[in-house]
Amino acid sequence: MNNYRVERISIIIPVRDEAPNIVHLSGEINEAMASQSHPWTALWVDDGSRDDTLSILRRLNREDPRHQYISFQENRGQSAALMSGIKQSRADVIATLDGDGQNDPKDIPRLIHHLYTNDVDMVNGYRTDRRDNLIRKISSRIANLFRNLTTGKTVRDVGCSTRVFKRKCAEDLPHFKGLHRFLPTLISMKGFRLMEVAVNHRPRLKGETKYSINNRLWVGIYDIFGVMWLRHRAFRYSFKEKSQPPLP
Repeated sequence: MNNYRVERISIIIPVRDEAPNIVHLSGEINEAMASQSHPWTALWVDDGSRDDTLSILRRLNREDPRHQYISFQENRGQSAALMSGIKQSRADVIATLDGDGQNDPKDIPRLIHHLYTNDVDMVNGYRTDRRDNLIRKISSRIANLFRNLTTGKTVRDVGCSTRVFKRKCAEDLPHFKGLHRFLPTLISMKGFRLMEVAVNHRPRLKGETKYSINNRLWVGIYDIFGVMWLRHRAFRYSFKEKSQPPLP
């Protein structure tokens, strides 16, 4: 029996033109979370989709209010979708998944368990058997290697979207395009404790990947220089003591 208590968890799922995958993935989330005693919601963030994503999310919400959604007026990118979802959520624990079905929701309860039993602030998944094409695998390895060499090693698979972390970790993070690729690095820079756990990785359920060398690898490497600057110039502090506020 678990000796910890989670008040509430919110699973953030950014989606863009993922209409064919939503119903199946939502069913997997329901199944994975069925054994959990704490309340949960899945917050789908529609990043300006042009297919039937929004109409499917509306129907899903009507049928099961645990599945909530917000929808952008236009495409703003995965980082904006992720951070807006975190901001809209009121849960004390945040989990994240990609909307293409490659992340396995069954890993979420296990990561929550590690979060509390190992007394850490973030548990980041790493993919041991990646089910991607060769170009994506090579691009990801190059980006991960360069990112760790230049910003300081934090996790072995920063591109894995299967993760769980305490809400406080994401408060006051700098907002920029590409932030989602550096989330473990930025959280580590704030002094929070991280650990890694192997997770399942699957082929995309349906539809086509939006990944290419031009929109991921080169842009990601460009962003690294900004994070390098932030890493060397950032500071953190903690209070030794504070006076009590005056009585009214």
